Amino acid sequence: MQGEVVRKSIRSDGTSLFVRGFGYAFIGLFSLGCLIPFLLVLGTSFTKESEIVKHGFNLWPRIFSTFAYKIVFENPNLIIGSYVVTIGITVVGTLVGLFLVAMTGYALQRPDFEQRNKISFFIYFTTLFSGGLVPFYLLVKQYLGLGDNYLAVLLPGLMSPFLIIMMKSFTKSIPHAITESAKIDGAGDFTIFTRLILPMAAPALATIGLFIALGYWNEWYNAMLFLSADMKYRPLQLFLYGVVTSADFIKNSSASSNVPLRDVPLESMKMATAVVATGPVILFYPFIQRYFIQGITVGAVKG
Repeated sequence: MQGEVVRKSIRSDGTSLFVRGFGYAFIGLFSLGCLIPFLLVLGTSFTKESEIVKHGFNLWPRIFSTFAYKIVFENPNLIIGSYVVTIGITVVGTLVGLFLVAMTGYALQRPDFEQRNKISFFIYFTTLFSGGLVPFYLLVKQYLGLGDNYLAVLLPGLMSPFLIIMMKSFTKSIPHAITESAKIDGAGDFTIFTRLILPMAAPALATIGLFIALGYWNEWYNAMLFLSADMKYRPLQLFLYGVVTSADFIKNSSASSNVPLRDVPLESMKMATAVVATGPVILFYPFIQRYFIQGITVGAVKG
């Protein structure tokens, strides 16, 4: 009897080790598959253009060259200004947007809020239907008068129906009894929200804040619509898009240039702009990774 139990235990441990080893191997290969594209971008950004044309993209530069970065940073004041604009919009937009999304999501899950279902319907409805580009452009440009104004980039990204619904589901895992007990002690709704709900929803706030911050960091479309080329400092993504577009125009035209047309590092410059745009995000992400993982699991399993 004991021998059979021991054999089953050994067999179970062997199966567990095999499953665990297979899982680690699969995750390792998957992680490597996610890392290789970025290494390819990084290696190509330091490769001479003629080598890219001749041999294609490589993880390691055949002929090392920093010419693409020299062109991207040709006007350091402009790119530093673009970084400052993007960082400012991202920080302000993330803080304000996170507060508004958290407050809205918390209010919509309160059982004592009678109009929560109607308001939730209107928020959800906007995920299915929208007014379109033309009404949006007229609203921002003509009625709000935000042409050539950074608010035209900041305001549209403050709130998202998807993030509100996500925050609503997160705050449902917080017992309503906490709110009721705080009210008995004399606390107001805003005090309850700021002193009790927000600290308990830290993982959710980190997750949603990451989504908002990435949205602002990668924003270029609204900037292209509402910010003119005459503005000295534009968001980073739009600035880099303009650099690549200018290089593409030079390479495909017969206009005179100080750089021979065949030597314009178009492909390597595309990769260099990708590195410049994503580098700060990659460096910042590890510091909030553990909150992000906690955030996506909060409320997934309820006991």
